[in-house]
Parts: sequence; C-alpha cells; structure tokens
Amino acid sequence: MIGIAALVIGIVLGLVFHPDVPEFVQPYLPIAVVAALDAVFGGLRAYLERIFDSKVFVVSFVFNVLVAALIVYVGDQLGVGTQLSTAIIVVLGIRIFGNAAALRRRLFGA
Repeated sequence: MIGIAALVIGIVLGLVFHPDVPEFVQPYLPIAVVAALDAVFGGLRAYLERIFDSKVFVVSFVFNVLVAALIVYVGDQLGVGTQLSTAIIVVLGIRIFGNAAALRRRLFGA
C-alpha cells in the first residue's frame, strides 16, 4: 500500500513540477526505467509465489539499474552505445515478458 501511495505521489509531483532531466543522464534514463520494471515484475512474481524478500528486491532493483547504466556508459565510450542499449532492452524485455507470463499463469491459471 505504501508503494502505491508513493507511486501516485511521485506521478502527481512530476506532473505539477515538470522536472528537467539533465542532458548527460538522458541516454541512460530509458535503460534505467526498463531495468527497474524488470525488478518490479520479478518482485511481483516472487510475491505471488510467496518467496518475496524485500532485501533481495531492493538489491535487485538498484543492481539492475546500475549494471544497465554501466553497460550503456561503457558502450558509449567504445562508440557502440546504441547497440548495447538495444541489447539491454531486448534482454530485459524478455525477462519482463517471462515474469508477466508467470504472473498471468498464477493469477488467471492460463
């Protein structure tokens, strides 16, 4: 319940204040969002399977975002940032859809 309230408050604050994302962060933001979504869907799956651990969730959330951003940063330094960004999106997208399928099976039995 606290998480949902925090999400709603964050969305409202974002709509009211219109924060600007610094230019140097912009290439990493989409990757960070997808990495965070991967952790959230993994956490939901673990919760429904009754194996959720908040410590594991927080570490997974932070670690996914940092590793994804680091990979994109290294790719930018090597001149292949776009290709690595695409690879990260594909890999995390596969994981998200896998977790979503597990959630669907668990919730709807289909």
